[in-house]
Amino acid sequence: MSTIHLHQTTTLTPDQYIAGLTDFGPGRSKLFGNSADDYLKVHQVGQREADVTEGSGGIWERLHYDWSDPNHVVLTTTDSNLWGGASGHDYTFTRHFDGTTDIDVVVTREGKNLRGYLLGLVLGTIGRSVLEKAFVNSVKAIEARNNKATEPIAA
Repeated sequence: MSTIHLHQTTTLTPDQYIAGLTDFGPGRSKLFGNSADDYLKVHQVGQREADVTEGSGGIWERLHYDWSDPNHVVLTTTDSNLWGGASGHDYTFTRHFDGTTDIDVVVTREGKNLRGYLLGLVLGTIGRSVLEKAFVNSVKAIEARNNKATEPIAA
């Protein structure tokens, strides 16, 4: 099992990041590069939870999203072609007085077959940078989307 810890400081509020994280509409891949639109299947969405299948590059997972705590979001893998056991993503948000937010993510990958086990091993060692780059890019994309939404309309 691989456990990868990621950290990013952003100008986003937890609500803004969670809004991006839980936007399951078309164009999700612009926010999350590891979530190709053709893999995306929304099974159910509620007020504070969702059941969604997503992935890319031949890797998919069905995730239960729980954002009932505004400072902590848990994505639990319920099915996957590679991941099982305790796999998932755990997001913790810490607000600061200067208006910034720390986002800490713990990605857990427990292979359910040989391919998953080997990929989990790679992600836990040399592949960490791939997950880190994807996370940083998602934060930047959600920041850009929020900045665009708050720009004044030109006359």
